[in-house]
Amino acid sequence: MIEFRDPKEFKIIPRHVAIIMDGNGRWATSQNWLRTKGHNQGVQTVRKITELSSYLGLEQLTLYSLSSENWLSRPKLELKFLMNLLKSYVKSEQPTMMKNNIKLITIGHVEEFPKDVLKVLDETKKMTSENTGMILCLALNYGSRQEIVEAAQAFSQDVKEGAKEVKDLNENLFASYLYQPKMLDPDLLIRTAGEMRISNYLLWQISYSEIYVTDKLWPDFCEEDFYLALESFSNRERRFGGLQNLNRTS
Repeated sequence: MIEFRDPKEFKIIPRHVAIIMDGNGRWATSQNWLRTKGHNQGVQTVRKITELSSYLGLEQLTLYSLSSENWLSRPKLELKFLMNLLKSYVKSEQPTMMKNNIKLITIGHVEEFPKDVLKVLDETKKMTSENTGMILCLALNYGSRQEIVEAAQAFSQDVKEGAKEVKDLNENLFASYLYQPKMLDPDLLIRTAGEMRISNYLLWQISYSEIYVTDKLWPDFCEEDFYLALESFSNRERRFGGLQNLNRTS
């Protein structure tokens, strides 16, 4: 049973929260279980935090589900398990997404996934495309440096074809070449498992994100842990490089 709290209890609710979900493998091995047990348990946490985020009124929740480095380095059997888990999760969550008016999008090179996984992802994106509530963004086979390089290549191609000029380039134009150009920059970045690094995640987008790190492993991350992160965020003064308080409430 999810423990819902009134959003009014928080001074400020971030519009966009991005999470690096770390610790599934460590959670499992610490209990002498297979790593797959940790991934299964991690999906339960995804369900809880997604529903809670929607209830609290977040505009977007972005989850680092599989990095491009993971895609290249994980054992084939573990990747096969993760693909089946992803397919099962997305399929099973379709009714919940529709009930809660959640729209599913992805960033990363999902086209490299097995056809049956792509079919479920595409089906769910299409099914939820008209939903107007929270956006759930799954970062899959994603790497931020790769995203930035591909954006630079796309702009260069437009210059070559005469559609753009070099002098046109500014931050807003460059951002329009990213995987999801309309994505809000995350207000809050949460990382579990105590690691103090960004891991090639949304490097362009988190320029002024507040960062919250917890020692909790992702399978153990619960509603109260999420509330603690939101409370920490709401008590910070965001300056965006300036001097005045620029906290945004909408």
